[in-house]
Amino acid sequence: MSDPANRDGRLGVGIIGAGRVGPVIGAALAGAGHAVTGITTGSDDDRASAVLPDVPVLDALEVVRRSELVVVAVPHEQLPSLVAGIAEVGGWQVGQLVLHTDPGYGIEVLRPAAERGAIPLAVHPAITFTGSSIDLRRLQAGYAAVTAPAAVLPIAQALAVEMGCEPVVIAEADRAAYADAIQTATEFSRSIIAQSTSRLSAIGVENAGGFLSALVQSTVERALRDASGPSPLL
Repeated sequence: MSDPANRDGRLGVGIIGAGRVGPVIGAALAGAGHAVTGITTGSDDDRASAVLPDVPVLDALEVVRRSELVVVAVPHEQLPSLVAGIAEVGGWQVGQLVLHTDPGYGIEVLRPAAERGAIPLAVHPAITFTGSSIDLRRLQAGYAAVTAPAAVLPIAQALAVEMGCEPVVIAEADRAAYADAIQTATEFSRSIIAQSTSRLSAIGVENAGGFLSALVQSTVERALRDASGPSPLL
């Protein structure tokens, strides 16, 4: 096991979760010079293999055994039982980095791994993942919410940077509020756009989504600028 404080060396990165998030995070870290050791099977193995070609598909325990950094990118409701289950069979290793990507949890959910000597990290890239290489470009323009014990916070921040994101530290006690803000932004945006495109389609506008694209993007960009404070140029 490599010293996790040595951020100059490559890490063997294992991915648990082959949905839309895990393979992209693996590809981003591979692009930063790390080696992806394996990935578990998931909701779309063909899509995962397109993002991470030639990476072996392994069971979760074998991914953990081979890896110095384990990225856990599974649905919210599965995360606690998965972490605890691996701990029960002695899977987590002393000094191993265990990073999950769920917005709603901090590091407390990783306590079973930490109790066996692993280093818990919570890093949520704040983008909507498609599960394709397009996400790698989006990460470069995004932020990541980072929660970690103070002693290893620089490691979590460095990993966020290597994914392409600007890290923003979120306290453990604030993760629920953070998750609520993320959910509100994404679900409200989807709902409003669905309602608007439906109305346009009903009056005969073809490609209603394309019709609204420039309007929605410019409106959102203006709202985000306003939320960040007044610009001297506006």
